[in-house]
Amino acid sequence: MPLLDKQPSVGLEFNPDGAKKFAEITGRNIGKPVAIVLDNQIVTAPIVQNVISDGKAVISGNFDIAQAKNLVIQLNAGALPVSIKIVEQRNVGATLGSESITKSLIAAGVGLGLIWLFMAINYGFKGLIANIALIVYIILSLAIIKLIPVTLTLAGIAGLVLSIGMAVDANILIFERMKEELKWGRPMIAALELGFHRAWSSIRDSNLSSLITAGILFWFGSGPVRGFALTLAIGVLVSMFTSITVTRELLNLFYLPKKKRL
Repeated sequence: MPLLDKQPSVGLEFNPDGAKKFAEITGRNIGKPVAIVLDNQIVTAPIVQNVISDGKAVISGNFDIAQAKNLVIQLNAGALPVSIKIVEQRNVGATLGSESITKSLIAAGVGLGLIWLFMAINYGFKGLIANIALIVYIILSLAIIKLIPVTLTLAGIAGLVLSIGMAVDANILIFERMKEELKWGRPMIAALELGFHRAWSSIRDSNLSSLITAGILFWFGSGPVRGFALTLAIGVLVSMFTSITVTRELLNLFYLPKKKRL
């Protein structure tokens, strides 16, 4: 434990195999911290100043004699006669790579296409109207994300893609209620009004539970988790507007002038 300029420092010395690996690590991480971990706990994380090729390193910093002695004890405790190997090394960039973006866009496109197909097959013309409302939903969601602004990470994109599927839930509830009203002999206009009215409580409660979950994730989470929660919450709020307001106005536009059209 030498003293450099009256500041405590701790010396490390590796065997030839360890010195070679340590030289590779320090060469790739100049100016970055390299953590020393013992029993899944970070003992210290000094900043690499230069390449250490001779297997002899010195850890110095703003610590006193007692802290330096404690560090020596911890390092000696971990000096077991076992081989050293690099288990995993990652380079994390500030933005998504082009491959991740491409895959995310493909996933969003496939999901959107399947939803459009499902709605059109199951609900016919009303399903096409719901698909138009879904397009409005996507445009509004992207506009809000741009205006806030929200930085889309991979988790954020996943939240947005998930909310696309959730956006048609309300329309499905409304259309199923309308089917029941029509089976009971209600006229189209009455079935339309009752479908929205009787499905509203289920739509409200399901979206409220999703918003509570997103809020908890955003409050207690960090990084990608918060991005996922934020885009999910935006999607839920916008989907409530498009499924109730936009879909209703479109149905009124097409069905009210033609009372017998199903």
